[in-house]
Amino acid sequence: MNTPEVWKESAAIESAINEMACCLARQLERRGLQNPAMIGIHTGGVWVAERLHGLLGLSEPLGHLDISFYRDDFTRIGVHPQVRPSRLPVRVDDRHLILVDDVLQTGRTVRAALNVLFDYGRPASVTLAVLVTRDGRELPIAADVTGFEGFFGAGEQVKLSGPNPLVLLRTRRDVRRDPSIMPPLPAGEGLG
Repeated sequence: MNTPEVWKESAAIESAINEMACCLARQLERRGLQNPAMIGIHTGGVWVAERLHGLLGLSEPLGHLDISFYRDDFTRIGVHPQVRPSRLPVRVDDRHLILVDDVLQTGRTVRAALNVLFDYGRPASVTLAVLVTRDGRELPIAADVTGFEGFFGAGEQVKLSGPNPLVLLRTRRDVRRDPSIMPPLPAGEGLG
């Protein structure tokens, strides 16, 4: 792994989060949703959710969700050394929820988060807000509100560092030396 480099500075991130809050407020008003519950996915999603929660002035306490044991790649990545408990201070049954994460890439983290939420009950709706939407989707999951959109090469990762200040870091792995990374197929080409 190479040394991480700054992709987005704190000021740009705070500006994007402010814009995300404005977009969420417009969506909530347009859909007539009052008093939704907000839930951040550990760890970076909680940092973003804390800021959004304050900007939106939501009355319900912020929820925290740990999806470590719900990941479908659990056997490949192993147990994360800092598994945290989920804390959902409100019932999710028939509630409108805002789920917040830092980076949406494959969609597997969001899928796992939805599985956790449905173990707690059946929400009326779930709105997904992410700080960064990037290429590399493996599941048909899309954010309703996004701060940044990024396109990265094979072996590049984006990670939110924080909580104060928030900084987005880009890390590159040399794909020529790492056989576990397949380069993306050219547009329009499939495997079969």
